[in-house]
Amino acid sequence: MTATEHREDRRASWLGQLAGARLVFLAAAIVLVSFAAIGALSLAYAAVGLAIVAAAALIADLARPRLPSAVPMASRADAQMPTAAVDAMLAALPDPVVALDRDGIVIAFNARASALAPALRRGEPASFALRMPEVVEAIRHTTSTGEPQRVEFSERVPVDRWYQAHVTALHLQGDRTGPRPDLVLMTVHDLTPLRRVEEMRADFVANASHELRTPLAALSGFIETLQGPARDDAPARERFLAIMKQQAFRMARLIDDLLSLSRIELNVHVRPETEVDLIAVVRQVTDAMQMLARDRGVDIVVSAPSEPVVALGDRDELVRVFENLVENALKYGAAGKRVEIGIGPGSGRAPEAVISVRDFGPGIAPEHLPRLTERFYRVDVGESRAQGGTGLGLALVKHILNRHHGRLSIESREGEGATFTVRLSSSDGKSPLK
Repeated sequence: MTATEHREDRRASWLGQLAGARLVFLAAAIVLVSFAAIGALSLAYAAVGLAIVAAAALIADLARPRLPSAVPMASRADAQMPTAAVDAMLAALPDPVVALDRDGIVIAFNARASALAPALRRGEPASFALRMPEVVEAIRHTTSTGEPQRVEFSERVPVDRWYQAHVTALHLQGDRTGPRPDLVLMTVHDLTPLRRVEEMRADFVANASHELRTPLAALSGFIETLQGPARDDAPARERFLAIMKQQAFRMARLIDDLLSLSRIELNVHVRPETEVDLIAVVRQVTDAMQMLARDRGVDIVVSAPSEPVVALGDRDELVRVFENLVENALKYGAAGKRVEIGIGPGSGRAPEAVISVRDFGPGIAPEHLPRLTERFYRVDVGESRAQGGTGLGLALVKHILNRHHGRLSIESREGEGATFTVRLSSSDGKSPLK
């Protein structure tokens, strides 16, 4: 080997080591910031941003023209390593990312971007694959002026989804005087969870306000009447006071349900670890419901084994579950004159306790079944309010069972009643029978 060849070989080796060190530095920086993000949530976005910039630097380095070398610097496999590193970095990012050159040609993208825009192809203009005019215009503006853009767009098929696209210009070659960037990165954030939470919050506030406003209006009206025309009318006063008491009870129950929901959601990640005898819980509930059952002319029949049926749970919350289920059966299934409650072990592979509450009333139409556990959802609004319901009972049941890692299933046919079945894991992984 001549001296010239030896110098070229050393130069190639040095450049290769420098490129490798650059990759190691970028990867280390990403890891360090990611670990820092564990302690400070706001730094998570900084970690993602650093990863994007690192990937952008590598992409621009690849896109930059190279001077031919007299000596081959690497084998074909080694030459492909930077591209593989770029793909790996983009694949690790949590959002869809597309890298474009200054002409809007696709250089690289990750799998999440491909899922969002399946027509993306390397070497083709991004406008060919993107169906969102506002995003295409944002890319055109950034590639020509270097100004960052942020646009929101939505998709209606197959379901409603909302996104926000950030288009950023990067100058990576040191010359920042020109308006056109070396590279353009487009990142897309999925806003759908935030939008849905916002819609749920708005619906919840509207429904809660409406439910509270109705009894408040009734109370205000009766108070004005008692202070005025009915001041000396004893029979009217007694009738109005009874209605006011009923409306005040309705408001108190609604507020209690709202507070219970808030408390359960606060502890939903903490599973109860106390053994509870489900037979004793159901007996307590049925004893408390006997007066309501007599008023409705309904018989409550409980079928349970002689030995205790035990599950892990919070006793007060499980009492609330079966109070809601039995009360609903007595109120809405009273026409059947009978409510049957069954308690026993499940028949599946996993050991579990199964409690079913069945009524023989008019039943529930199938289109209502999937939405029964939604907050404030009612099959018949007028009937529910007449029965004193708040629209939160089954939502409470669902959230309590979620905390207990349990399940609720609902079966019903119109004219044949309804069956609400609760499944809870046994306390020790063995049979729930003790």
